[in-house]
Amino acid sequence: MNKFQLITNEVKKVINGKDRAVVTTLLALLTGGNILIEDIPGVGKTTMAVAFSKALGLEYGRIQFTPDTLPSDITGFAVYNKDTGKFTFNKGAVFCNLFLADELNRTSSRTQAALLEAMEERQVTVEGSTFKLEKPFSVIATQNPTGASGTQLLPDSQIDRFTVRLSMGYPDSDAECKMLLNRSGKNPLDSVNCIVSKNEFLEMQSEVQNVFVSDDMAGYIVSLISATRKHPLISRGASPRATLSLSDMAKAVAFAEGRDYIVPRDVQNIFVCTVNHRIILNAKASASKKNGEEILHEILRKTPKPRT
Repeated sequence: MNKFQLITNEVKKVINGKDRAVVTTLLALLTGGNILIEDIPGVGKTTMAVAFSKALGLEYGRIQFTPDTLPSDITGFAVYNKDTGKFTFNKGAVFCNLFLADELNRTSSRTQAALLEAMEERQVTVEGSTFKLEKPFSVIATQNPTGASGTQLLPDSQIDRFTVRLSMGYPDSDAECKMLLNRSGKNPLDSVNCIVSKNEFLEMQSEVQNVFVSDDMAGYIVSLISATRKHPLISRGASPRATLSLSDMAKAVAFAEGRDYIVPRDVQNIFVCTVNHRIILNAKASASKKNGEEILHEILRKTPKPRT
């Protein structure tokens, strides 16, 4: 059993019946990416983030977003020190390895925007000074479904910075029974063991980045993304950032399967969760009663695969 499987097995101790979500989250973390989990409250979003921080030996930070959360709560702020006559920087919650932005869409647009620089450039700028974040760094953000009480839409520029978007959903009856029994008189998070150290996880990320992408596979990835820009039911297709994310996620899939090169099924396995949140459908899609997932599966079927 490789390290990837050992890590997912640890997280599955507390997340029952959501294997796909657990695997996809780890794949995204291996790329150094950010994860958006959109779902109703109480299905285990926060628990999964804490479990990953323990299994990967990462420093964990969290903010429960509310309408009065300030940007400085995330990035930090400068305080004048009368003894030295200088300003001292107090780090915000984002200075960690795995940052959980809980219910991100409950806070103001200004506070949401404070995360943009951290998510893309792995740094924050406070009062003209730039501070680098320690590697590895990823954001796991959760949001309640649009229309829920006290929520507002995330801006498109921020949505595009998330490598994948997931939805955990309700567990089935067997998984919910197992969850209930696992929590009888104990906290299952206490049973999650550290599988790799921070440095070992950085080495795993480096191995993912070194996975080989052939010219044919690069062309296949670009063809899939280009198809989203030409589809008659999509008003805005995926961005070049989506192209990079799709390639990185495919590398992570190959790494998880013990290969140092990607094949078409690696791309196909993560195409929908990597691209679906980056496209905007038009009125024709609504009239035809097709959602983004159905359209992306259609693109997968129609786009020629390279021979391997």
